Amino acid sequence: MSLIHALVARGSIILAEHHSGKRDFSQAVQTILSKIPPNNSKLTYVWEQYLFHYISEGGLTFLVMADDSVGRRMPFTFLADLQRRFTTTYSNDVIHDAPAYGLNEFSAQIGELMHEYSTSPPPDALNTARQDLAQVKDIMVHNVEQILSRGERIELLVDKTDTMA
Repeated sequence: MSLIHALVARGSIILAEHHSGKRDFSQAVQTILSKIPPNNSKLTYVWEQYLFHYISEGGLTFLVMADDSVGRRMPFTFLADLQRRFTTTYSNDVIHDAPAYGLNEFSAQIGELMHEYSTSPPPDALNTARQDLAQVKDIMVHNVEQILSRGERIELLVDKTDTMA
């Protein structure tokens, strides 16, 4: 599974989290949460063969742990979606008054989102654009080949008319 552990925290206080698998990463998560600066930032930490990606904004931290094979683009897209869903579900007052794990009912939504991104992530806009560009290039190459072929046939016809005249 590509996304392994995800959470929402206020500072170092975890408000909601979800993890798949049997291994416990709570110590690594707490260590990384303690290293995240209070300013708004996006960063990736490496721990063993795992990458911890996070978005910190407005005092909230959205963190996901992923296999290193996933890259960066998909986890950060996941985090943006998680951030949007969490901030639309809860008001600022509820978020800032919640105790540790006080909003853990959101963990089911985190799990669903993790499953969705792990099994069928939304299409990546950059890769889609690259595929579209490759298709256009193939069409253009085919068209140029057809034009060159026609040019050769026209030259052949001109040569034949010259020999006939």
